[in-house]
Amino acid sequence: MRVQGAARVPARGAFWRSGAATIKEERLVQITGFDHIVLSCHDVPAMVAFYRDALAMRVGEERPGKWSIWFGPHKISLQDEATKPALAVATLPGTGNFCVLTETPVAEVADRLRAQGVEILDGPGQREGATGPIMSVYFRDPEGNLIEVSNPI
Repeated sequence: MRVQGAARVPARGAFWRSGAATIKEERLVQITGFDHIVLSCHDVPAMVAFYRDALAMRVGEERPGKWSIWFGPHKISLQDEATKPALAVATLPGTGNFCVLTETPVAEVADRLRAQGVEILDGPGQREGATGPIMSVYFRDPEGNLIEVSNPI
């Protein structure tokens, strides 16, 4: 597939990580990171319990019925039919897929998850992350979202 304004660049290696893969130096918008992601769900209490208990994330109710989970400076907002905004009409529970970083060895993460009855789908295994090689493990949360937890190598 060809995308107008895009160029082929290597997806791996020092070239990519160095920032040399930047295609245009003049940008109208410079994205610097994520503020939060949102996961649609049917069962917010189950999701809150999973992320709190299995992954030791902080949880809080931002306003009545609106729950979020935090790890470091990052936030995942949980929304169900009652709390999702009108703009989010086509979002579906269980379609998320994301990777988070941890300092805990992923083998320990996998052991902790298994002890809580979470099925490990793949790993621990080595893969290529956004900034270089990672060791990671895959599993699903109660809504079916695919979660990857990784350590930089």
